[in-house]
Amino acid sequence: MVAARLGAEVLFVSRLGQDALAGMALEMWEEAGVTPLVSRSESASTGIACVMVDAETGDNAIVGHPGAALELTEAEVERAADAVRSASVFLTQLEQPLPAAMRGLEIARGAGAITVLDPAPAADLPPGMLELSDYVTPNETEAELLTGVPVDTGEGARRAARELRRRGAGTAVITLGARGALLHGPGTTLPVPPFRAGPTVETTGAGDAFAGAFAVALAEGMDPGRAVRFASAAARLSVTRPGTAHAMPHRAEVEALLAAE
Repeated sequence: MVAARLGAEVLFVSRLGQDALAGMALEMWEEAGVTPLVSRSESASTGIACVMVDAETGDNAIVGHPGAALELTEAEVERAADAVRSASVFLTQLEQPLPAAMRGLEIARGAGAITVLDPAPAADLPPGMLELSDYVTPNETEAELLTGVPVDTGEGARRAARELRRRGAGTAVITLGARGALLHGPGTTLPVPPFRAGPTVETTGAGDAFAGAFAVALAEGMDPGRAVRFASAAARLSVTRPGTAHAMPHRAEVEALLAAE
């Protein structure tokens, strides 16, 4: 959704239930300009999450269930193959079965699209998934779970990023919350400092804001360092307001924050 708000043409492949939550999702996507390429389950409900927010810090704890998205198959991704091949950037995550995500990466890589893997929630990745990912963008917790390297220091983040590249990822981007982000790619290690944009109200959705904005920046031809900075600005703005979908920033807000810092 944030990618559409930032000006990109967005096609979204997933699976929904036959319930009111599916209707809400479709309405939000239509409002944002997202084109849904979704199938509908006859038995599973639409995925849902319960978010608990610390009123003092804005930190969150999330309990979720992907629901119908857990039924997404490789065959359904194949049916969306023309849309995947037409993309400049293909972005996927791990809230649907891994074979479906893997097939999407394979199709996108075969078509020459830039591939981005947001490994959330962290899971044991199948062989070859990182090799298909031009960029992998874990947060601190996900990076540690994927690599076994604690990411509570700058050196730890660099070690984890090096390990992700050693395992096959083209470039690792580790988001570090209030500490900013770290980009580690071929011949490049670049810490990106955090933005200042008002108090933190709620951190839910910050990772989604980063991922969507990062994909937009890459699609527009920004170099990786600029793309991480653009995405960091979008993520920072998202945590200054409550909620998730409706907290996602618009393009003018991101550009203003970049210009101010």
